[in-house]
Amino acid sequence: MKIKCWGSRGSIAVAGNEYCKFGGETTCIQVIAGSGENLIIDAGTGIRKLGIDLVAAPRQELYLFLTHAHWDHISGFTFFKPLQDPGVTLTVQNSSFSNTTVEEIFKSLIQPPFFPITMKDLEANIRYKDHMKDQFTIGSLSISTIALNHPGGGLGYKFTENGKSFVFLTDNELGYRHPKGLENEAYERFCSNADLLFHDAEFTPDEYPSKTGWGHSAYTDVIELAIKARVKELGLFHLNQERTDIQMDKIVDHCRRIIKDRGESMACLGVACNMEFNL
Repeated sequence: MKIKCWGSRGSIAVAGNEYCKFGGETTCIQVIAGSGENLIIDAGTGIRKLGIDLVAAPRQELYLFLTHAHWDHISGFTFFKPLQDPGVTLTVQNSSFSNTTVEEIFKSLIQPPFFPITMKDLEANIRYKDHMKDQFTIGSLSISTIALNHPGGGLGYKFTENGKSFVFLTDNELGYRHPKGLENEAYERFCSNADLLFHDAEFTPDEYPSKTGWGHSAYTDVIELAIKARVKELGLFHLNQERTDIQMDKIVDHCRRIIKDRGESMACLGVACNMEFNL
């Protein structure tokens, strides 16, 4: 499978010279199966550029999954150019967040006064499917989900193909238990021996005590999880809205020192816009 990050910023998109290396677009991840299927996780502002990239291909079948429906994970959907292409079929995992389905969320988002058109004006064939949950397959990909530890809940994902696995756990707080969240041991099992893990690492250890319960993790807790799960490569995700490139580089360096001091060989990086991975 191929994985590309189109946005890794949390909370709100940012711009400026201090954010050039890691980018300022909010969450959007593309997964391309070995069998050719195109999967999209989250529709943050990063999905706009992904849409521009996709419009060149004729007649496409795309799949969209949401981790949850907070603004930074859905705000780019209305500017996803394939929605205006009658040759596109978009299959959407119709999960329910805060007792509201994704179909209902998008219908409420794409209408006045929030937007000048409605869902009926879109040209693509949009299908909402309720069955894509727990464990299912798309092409050559086997996909599993897990409840996120986040206010209002959410879904994490594991994609497995040819013995390789990619786990995506954004907006997952490891230092506090939310009503719909799980114990950390459940996330360790879910991530066990993953080849690549992207995990929410919004806060430093110094910042986290005053942000406990906000739904995001300190990067030191994420390292601990990844080491226990025997993850091969860790990507720090959901970058703080004010975290500059220089600050992120220092965090990554600190993480690598911690891993080395623990006698581990796990690779670690900060996930940046346009990063690509092949598993």
